[in-house]
Formats: sequence, C-alpha cells, structure tokens
Amino acid sequence: MLGIDPGIKTTGYGVVERAGPRHRAVALGVIRTPASLAHADRLAALQRDVTALISEHDPEVMAIERLFFNSNVRTAMAVGQASGVALAAAARAGLEVFTYTPPEVKQSVAGVGSAPKSQVQAMVAAILGLAEAPKPPDAADACALAICHINRSGLARALKAAGA
Repeated sequence: MLGIDPGIKTTGYGVVERAGPRHRAVALGVIRTPASLAHADRLAALQRDVTALISEHDPEVMAIERLFFNSNVRTAMAVGQASGVALAAAARAGLEVFTYTPPEVKQSVAGVGSAPKSQVQAMVAAILGLAEAPKPPDAADACALAICHINRSGLARALKAAGA
C-alpha cells in the first residue's frame, strides 16, 4: 500500500503493509523537487520519482490526498498538478487508486476529523511502532493516508463478507 501526500515542492510517501493485526512501515520519506527547475521539469522529476517508488515497492494500491479546500489558488493548482502526476504514474503501473480528504484521514488515524497535525503524527508513530513521528510531516501524512486506506478497506471487506 502506497500513500502519497502530493506537493510540487515536497511530496510525502509511505509504503505501509498490514502484518496481522499490526501495521508496518516498509519505506517512508519525501520527494523534493528543486525550486531552480522550471515548473514543468519539477513535475517531470516528480513523475520519475513516483514511478521509481512504484517500481521498487510494487504496491497493489495507492492512496492519495484529495484536495479538500485551499484558499490559496496558486498552492491549490500546484498540489493539483502534483496529484495529477502521481495519479498518472499509478495508472500507468496499473494501480488501483483511492482518494481521501484530510478530515477522512484524520478521523481514521486519530479518531477526530479535526485533529491537529501533531496528533496525527503521534498516532502514525504509535500505529507503526516507530520511536518518533516520521519527519518531515509530509512523510507522516503519506503514512496516515496508507493507514487510512488499510483501515477502511478492511472494514469494507468485513462488511461485504457479513452481507451488509
């Protein structure tokens, strides 16, 4: 399961797997694109790096943050473009993609849809059995997306099996 927190400057990623009742971090970190590159070149670099992550870890599914609301149009456009690049890389690799809003992720990981970033980071560390919260926060957010999808897909499978 690959979680992606998209951004043009910094894109967080988290590869998380379920190991019995526990979750385990396989890989986590960020992809950074140099500000010195032209915008199109930054998007191309991001696409290359996301494609490499998919190739290296061979996930079956990608969970990515859905742009929820942003009053800064410039930021919203850049995040949307970064998201599009990651979605294209996933599609090219044949991955099924699921999108979640920040409140959905926070609800799933911290139990409260309005949880502050620090609480989400602490819960990601606890769920993954890490000594400290993943840094930078973009990596923690990507892991939270992966955890959210694992939790929600497990519930959906259980409901389907129960005939609900």
